[in-house]
Amino acid sequence: MKKVDISKKILSENDKYAFENILFLTERKKLCLNMISSPGSGKTSILARTIIDLKDKIRIGVIEGDIQTDIDAERIRATEAPVVQINTEGACHLSAIQISKALKELPVKNLDLIFIENVGNLVCPSAFELGEAGKIVVLSVAEGDDKPAKYPAIFAKSKALLINKIDLLAGGQVDFDIERAKADAGKLNKGIEIFPISAKTGEGMTDWYGWLIKAVEKNKVQQ
Repeated sequence: MKKVDISKKILSENDKYAFENILFLTERKKLCLNMISSPGSGKTSILARTIIDLKDKIRIGVIEGDIQTDIDAERIRATEAPVVQINTEGACHLSAIQISKALKELPVKNLDLIFIENVGNLVCPSAFELGEAGKIVVLSVAEGDDKPAKYPAIFAKSKALLINKIDLLAGGQVDFDIERAKADAGKLNKGIEIFPISAKTGEGMTDWYGWLIKAVEKNKVQQ
């Protein structure tokens, strides 16, 4: 009796659609970044502030992934950026076929950058390629500085690490060693760019914006 590895079959099917997404984005010279984190890290707050602050420099659209509700999508809509909502109905990650459908709903020709805000989870989303140009991992100081060591896969695969909510460090409200988190992430990924930020106060966001602008410009030239 022939055995079928279901997980390999699922990933193989996903990779087929991921490749189609790569072609779709490459042909249109559009940069797509997949933002991944635990729930409550501040992904949506980061995206909303980024969209507003860069509205005169980068045209941004968002594919919003959630298990249920469109609460985060509504926050993005309030910035006047185009957004497509995907509810996974229990799945812990977005799939490439879902992104394929969402890309066709966005006004892609009018955008420079597409963010995928993945379902809140540091494990499942790291295993599924969506056709993005890179992954962005978000870690809030409230989660603890041991996350790169405990969840190495996503930190090893990401182009950038945003250490969010650093405003909580000033009053000693949380115990978080930024240098430890940086060092552990750097051991896993020598090329990872690290930005300590606060989406609430705006601290550190300028460096993040500079990196994004360069990434968009580089993508246009390479393609």
